[in-house]
Amino acid sequence: MIIKLKQQFRNLKFQKKIIGISVVISLIPISLLGLFSYTRMRSLLIEREKIALQETLHQEVMQLDHKIDSYLSTMNLITWNENIRLALSQKYDSNFEMYLIYRDTIDPLFLTIRSLNTDITAITIYTDTAIYPHGNILRPLTDAQDKIWFEKACNTTAPFFSLSQDGQTLYLLCQMHYDYVQYTSIICMVIDLQSTMLSTNNLFNDNYGFLLSNSSDEIMYQYTDLAGKYSIHEISSDTLLNNELTDYITETEKLSNFGWTAFLYRPANSISAAAINITYIVLAMILLCIVLIFLISTLLSKIIVSPIEKLSANMEQVEQGNYAIEIISNSTDEVGQLISSFKKMVYTINNLINEVLLSKIRQQKYEIEILQSQINPHFLYNSLSLINSKAIIAGQNDISQMARLLSTFYRTMLNKGQQITTIASELENTKSYIAIQQMMHSQSFDVVYDIDENILDYPIPNLLLQPLAENAIIHGLDHRELPGRAILSISCYQEGQDIIFKVMDNGCGMSDEECEQILTKDSKGYGVKNVHQRIQLYYGTEYGLTYHSTKGMGTYALIKISRKILAYG
Repeated sequence: MIIKLKQQFRNLKFQKKIIGISVVISLIPISLLGLFSYTRMRSLLIEREKIALQETLHQEVMQLDHKIDSYLSTMNLITWNENIRLALSQKYDSNFEMYLIYRDTIDPLFLTIRSLNTDITAITIYTDTAIYPHGNILRPLTDAQDKIWFEKACNTTAPFFSLSQDGQTLYLLCQMHYDYVQYTSIICMVIDLQSTMLSTNNLFNDNYGFLLSNSSDEIMYQYTDLAGKYSIHEISSDTLLNNELTDYITETEKLSNFGWTAFLYRPANSISAAAINITYIVLAMILLCIVLIFLISTLLSKIIVSPIEKLSANMEQVEQGNYAIEIISNSTDEVGQLISSFKKMVYTINNLINEVLLSKIRQQKYEIEILQSQINPHFLYNSLSLINSKAIIAGQNDISQMARLLSTFYRTMLNKGQQITTIASELENTKSYIAIQQMMHSQSFDVVYDIDENILDYPIPNLLLQPLAENAIIHGLDHRELPGRAILSISCYQEGQDIIFKVMDNGCGMSDEECEQILTKDSKGYGVKNVHQRIQLYYGTEYGLTYHSTKGMGTYALIKISRKILAYG
């Protein structure tokens, strides 16, 4: 067969050979270029999609962390509430005394919690104290014995989550803490899991999946919106963890609490489908180039063959004895036209790719600006002001104080969208946050301020102190085991041309290894690593944040910044 094809090729006219060779040789680089362009374009789109998945998953994890932190804060508000503990453990002489406790202490607190967080559908305390049951709020401890979480709740004092059998409800459990009374009281917070995870159902328009697993790789929540052949896939956390989804783009990120892991995945072929129009353009350009190559090859072959044909005719004339002939060659080189057409095609393809990528970047920028424009701090301030007014009218001084502190905290934190504030404003923000935490912890710790009044007007980057105070309370004072009062100390003073902030606590402390890692490891949310990096960005690498701690004794964080003037913005 091959020998026959070779013979047929030899028997072709010289002009057809030139056209065939020119077309075949020209097709090879153009086809490779088209294949390379398509492969590269698909690779760029997949990389862009990976970045989009990473950013989307990170934002979603931050929201979930915030929600979980709010649930834990609410649980701590109940667990450490001295009034609730006293109401459960004291002895009553009459039902009327219990009624007063229900009316004035328990019901208002639980009603306020559920009104502030609509994801919480119910809160029940199962207790073996002498207080009578009260609707779904107070129930005997025996009512919880058949619950799947009962044994674990009795054997641990740390809060933990438990998923219902139908996967629709999330339970947050924690034992009530008693200092001197031998009672068992289990707080069960019922959370609507579908409401909590509602935002995960709208991460993309279609063709994606989201999965949340706990530390034991058990699925806590899964949402799937896959079309076509991907809709029949059963995807588990093991499949995602083992990276067995070869046809998917998968991103993973851990939540800051309980060792939970979030997965976000999309079929890779769905990304390629977005480039179908560009693929058609590439194919059209390839076809156009083929037409041009054939025409140019035909023209060039005629130019090349024409002198040969004239020479053949002249040779016949010579054979016939006619020597009076004149050989003229008017050949010209047209290869430059093909090179020019080739360059134009590559230029057009590159322009199309760049245009698509720039349009994607602009679209994401506009989406971010739209999301930012939806933040309305005036609505928050007006709502807190209304809460304050209602609380004053109702005689609820604690609620009024909390509303004022929250208003001050968010006003100073948002800072009208500016990144630079003053030391006075930063201290006001931190003091408001600490006062809120003192109320949430039933004044279980003291705070001491030592502030140099001469430096209050210096400008500094926003949100430097509050994250340190938050870490000192949550990771230090909350885990204190020594007797005596827990104390948080905030100091601010000048040292030469520098300003020093020091945040100290007498909490549980950290090991030397933990102190070394705290500024290098990744943290969820607005952590101390972020504070350290922003300080060095504004002031240089000789400034920043350092931690010093003694295990079991306490920790102090030290911020060192320059007194140089920063521009507001």
